[in-house]
Order: sequence, then C-alpha cells, then structure tokens
Amino acid sequence: MLTVNCQSSIKIMKEKTLYFDPLKTEELHDADYIFITHTHWDHFSSEDILKIKKEDTIIIGPSDILEESLNLGFSKENIIIMKPNEELNIDSINIKTVPSYNKNKAFHPKENNWLGYVITLDNEIYYILGDTDALEENENIKCDILLIPIGGTYTMDYQEAATFTNKINPKKVIPIHYGMVVGSKEDFTNFKKLINKDIEVEEKINL
Repeated sequence: MLTVNCQSSIKIMKEKTLYFDPLKTEELHDADYIFITHTHWDHFSSEDILKIKKEDTIIIGPSDILEESLNLGFSKENIIIMKPNEELNIDSINIKTVPSYNKNKAFHPKENNWLGYVITLDNEIYYILGDTDALEENENIKCDILLIPIGGTYTMDYQEAATFTNKINPKKVIPIHYGMVVGSKEDFTNFKKLINKDIEVEEKINL
C-alpha cells in the first residue's frame, strides 16, 4: 500500500514499512526505514520522525542529516549516509540514489548532494524525485511508479513535470509537492491533461 500524506510525505507498506520525507504523520512508531531527500523543514521534520521512529528504525539520507539524526536518538549504525549515484541492497530492498537539484534556482543547489530515490521492492520500481527540476541525467530511469513534484517555485511546475513523466513513461504517476506551500488542485488537473493516455495518473493528495 502506498499513501501520500502531504507535500512529499510518502509511506509504502509492504513486508517492511518505508517512509519518505515524513510530515504531518500519525504517532505509529512503525517505520523500518525513513528516507530523507534533503533537510528543508517540510522534508526533514524532527517532530514527525519521532512519531514514526522505533528502536531499530534505519534512517537514510544525505550527509547533512547526520548530526540531527544522532540528536533524535538514532544510533550511528542505523544512520546511512548516501550521495547521488550510489546503490545499496538491504532487506531485499534495492536502493539507488539519483541527483535532485535546481538548475537555475538557488533553493536546491547541486553541490548539496541532495537525493532522489529509485527503490525496487517486491518487483516494483518506485522513483521518488525529491525537490528537483527536470534533469536530463535522470530521463532514462526506468520505473513502474513515479512520484513527481508539480507545484513549481521550488521544483518543476506541472508542465515541466508532465514532459518529464512522458519521457520516463512509468506505468503510474503520482504527483506530489503541491497544495500545501505552493501549487493547487488546478496543477493536478492541468498535469493530468498533458500525460500520455497509457500512463495511469493517480491523485493521492486530498485538497
């Protein structure tokens, strides 16, 4: 089961429970893995991490999560630091990291080495972009389910996201990162109109 809470707050429940950029979460303490794309407040929320963290939760993210993760009670062995273009296999989960940055905006600099994730789990491939523009270096990623920001300002807008989605050509696309800080339901409607008809578009954020 896959749910999107708000922004880029994603939960995938299979044999293991995976969270991505948890925000406005319930207090469940059920996370096996927490993936962080970058450290902006709406993606690395200490309050929400503590609501889902359990004793053996593993947190994965870029280097700037290390100190705060230690402060949140994660042991050093349960903190995995990754850079773009790395790969890790753990608990039958294949994790590949990809670049996630802005090309002509200062919000998400390339040199920060912030992350998108390509996760293979139970023979399905999920590509979670993080806050990014449409990057040519990521256009050839193969995935079944694409979770892509469409709200604009800090990320690609719905038109850029639609063009990128059609190039990736997933089985299903789920727009994220709209309706809270920037973007609206109209962005989803306009995005959907631009998507190739053989790609399923699913609305997960309730506005």
